[in-house]
Amino acid sequence: MSLLTILEFPDLRLRKRARPVQLVDDKLRALIADMFETMYNAPGIGLAATQVDIQQRLLVLDVSDNHDAPMVFINPEIEVLDKEPLGYEEGCLSVPGFFDLVHRPRKIRVKALDQHGAEFQLDAEGLLAVCIQHEVDHLEGKLFVDYLSILKRQRIKRKLLKDQRQNDDA
Repeated sequence: MSLLTILEFPDLRLRKRARPVQLVDDKLRALIADMFETMYNAPGIGLAATQVDIQQRLLVLDVSDNHDAPMVFINPEIEVLDKEPLGYEEGCLSVPGFFDLVHRPRKIRVKALDQHGAEFQLDAEGLLAVCIQHEVDHLEGKLFVDYLSILKRQRIKRKLLKDQRQNDDA
């Protein structure tokens, strides 16, 4: 396993829409293992393939406290079951150091393939629903900052660009 580089906002590669996974094989499972290692190391609770510059519809997540409930979603499709919004303070590995309130549907159903290529369906609410929706947004080229005001988004962009320049100079 190896750590992957996580792209950071405003990198335009984060805006690409991911392509469906065509083949679930050992190569994809190795990528999944690398994504989990990267996510846990960051540390985070979710990671989409687009965040590590892999334009495939794949995401991993683990919302457990002990990192003992890893979940894999290949070609996920979301159906909203309860449109009542749930406000949650979201952060993102691609927008390090920033958190803000985002409202998303409270309850969803996701259909996807697992790491073995088997279809499954899961109803989710609370943090799990928020995390799945957040990561699926990445697969569409959307970031949580897109839910914020233009002013907040620009402030975050300026700060991250400044931090990136300082890191490049160091």
